[in-house]
Amino acid sequence: MTTALYRRYRPDTFADLVGQEHVTVPLMQALKSDRVAHAYLFSGPRGCGKTTSARILARCLNCAEGPTDTPCGKCDSCIELARGGSGSVDVVEIDAASHNGVDDARELRERAAFAPARDRYKIFILDEAHMVTTQGFNALLKLVEEPPPHVRFVFATTEPDKVIGTIRSRTHHYPFRLVPPGILTDYMAKLADAEGATIASGVLPLVVRAGGGSVRDSLSVLDQLIAGSGEGGVTYERAISLLGFTDATLLDDAVDAIAAADGASLFGVVSRVIETGHEPRRFVEDLLERLRDLIVLAASGQAGVQALAVDAEDARERLIDQSRRLGLVRASRAGDLVNDALTAMIGATSPRLHLELLCARLIAADAQQGAAVAVTAVAPAAAAAPVAKSAPAQPATATPVPAQPVPAQPAPAQRAAPAPASHRSPPPWEVPDEPVASAMTPPAIAQVASPPAPSAPPTSAPAGGGLAAARAAVAAAREETARDESATSTVPVVKPAAASAPSATRPAATSTPSAAAESDTVRAPTGDVASGPEDAALVRRRWDEVLGTLERRRVTWTMVKQSGQVASVEGGVLKLAFDNPALAARFSAGAHAENVALAVRETLGLHVRVEGVVGPAGGAGVPVTSSAPHGASQRASGASSEPPMPDEPPSDDEDMSADDAQAPSAHLTGADVIASMLGGTIIND
Repeated sequence: MTTALYRRYRPDTFADLVGQEHVTVPLMQALKSDRVAHAYLFSGPRGCGKTTSARILARCLNCAEGPTDTPCGKCDSCIELARGGSGSVDVVEIDAASHNGVDDARELRERAAFAPARDRYKIFILDEAHMVTTQGFNALLKLVEEPPPHVRFVFATTEPDKVIGTIRSRTHHYPFRLVPPGILTDYMAKLADAEGATIASGVLPLVVRAGGGSVRDSLSVLDQLIAGSGEGGVTYERAISLLGFTDATLLDDAVDAIAAADGASLFGVVSRVIETGHEPRRFVEDLLERLRDLIVLAASGQAGVQALAVDAEDARERLIDQSRRLGLVRASRAGDLVNDALTAMIGATSPRLHLELLCARLIAADAQQGAAVAVTAVAPAAAAAPVAKSAPAQPATATPVPAQPVPAQPAPAQRAAPAPASHRSPPPWEVPDEPVASAMTPPAIAQVASPPAPSAPPTSAPAGGGLAAARAAVAAAREETARDESATSTVPVVKPAAASAPSATRPAATSTPSAAAESDTVRAPTGDVASGPEDAALVRRRWDEVLGTLERRRVTWTMVKQSGQVASVEGGVLKLAFDNPALAARFSAGAHAENVALAVRETLGLHVRVEGVVGPAGGAGVPVTSSAPHGASQRASGASSEPPMPDEPPSDDEDMSADDAQAPSAHLTGADVIASMLGGTIIND
């Protein structure tokens, strides 16, 4: 049989007290200056050192070398009142919970009349003083107000408000406090080393949390874990199972599912919580604690790391990443929902039902936000001109135009912009799927669709000469363009296409074979195809490894790491959610999706097709594609009798920068260059 840990390491001096400097320093100064009061009131939570401080004060007052702020530890009084001592005859400890009546107060008055047997003072320590009745306090009032010179009183209580005011006003009140987690964790580690116990990483924060800031309670928990540990010491798994806390893996999976608005994964976490025997209310409480940490990080950034009760570096990095993906607004909203659910679960007969309803509310809140993002992104796009490959107008001298021009669909603008009054946009139900980024393009770079070229006298120059020269110039410019784009650019790059004014009416479907062939390479797996919440949880858990593999593609890696997060994995399709519609369009426009798919295949062995969506919702995001609108091409082909012209060869989006433009032909100068490159119209006098 061994002595309890909190008894073996009970402080003997004020210097040994942990986290109570606001009390010990004034008391030591009063002892040094010999200004000791006749009565003290020590208040504070349980296990924070009130009774221990009263015993230390008694040692300091009755020390042979005292009164002193540091007991000698050698005299009879110091030895008897030390750790494991038998107690002094002149120091009387009374449990006020069982001695709280008038008769007990009268007996104390009789004992106080006698002088000390050996020491300097007769000291009365009344523990749980708030339990004394009003009649008992009234019986002690005269003695406490005017005690004999050899008597000192120390009242210790957890509820100072219940001590009557006439007693409280005649004492020096010192409020004790709970010990901060950081100080208490270091103290626990020091005692564990003194005991020779091996403590796994992450166990001590659980001990401190279970103790609630009380030193005695924390020492009792640590003593229990050490007593039940095996040869490997105190393990993290043993600690969470014994203390009833939720495993950090479950909390990580729950937060990842909330960040991605993945309902299947979130309800899967609920099933695991029930299967492992965790109490649903404790899980909700731990989830609220995690959300609190994420809110602090999202609100204060790196400076908030100091406010976290986390020691491991990898755990801190994980929390920082979760706070970035969840965001301050969503984390705060989720915290409110979890807090309301925690209150509703008090006394609930079906806690699992409340937990599942909480999960539904969390997903529904994100679904509403995703729907709002979708409406905001798509509504302006429906009112804008369709996005397709740009077709600058051919100079009037190169293309014969009849005297009465045939009305035709104008060439779509390279950047979406409000259509002129003479070219109204089609109804919303006829608007094809087009990049959402077109609605978010800044006005400074938006280009208005050029109107049809006016009538001009035909010339003898061939109609296709300017087109061939412009295409040759574009091909030469693309070969000289750098491979990587700027990582900070958020404006999606649209492929320019040199064509004459009639080319705006050719079908856009001719540009789809290359994109279809490109996507087939990802769509044809040779191994396991990812589908389901289990694969989504796997991808989220090992997403850092996927990013490490993707790092060799610097542009894609920067875009995905800073702004993308795993939304869902369904039917072999991995959806990455972007809060910014322009980033989602840029991701879908180039080879970024294929790069991510290759990284997932190399790292996890899963064959997926990657898509970029807008909004946080897992399956409710707005998909973004980079192909030309089919509706626009059909309308254009129906409005023109010109035969479709051959499309230019496909090119890699990463070969074009945002500043690239079609190079003018060598023989074009002056007004012809303006008409060809800037879409201007030559007006003949």
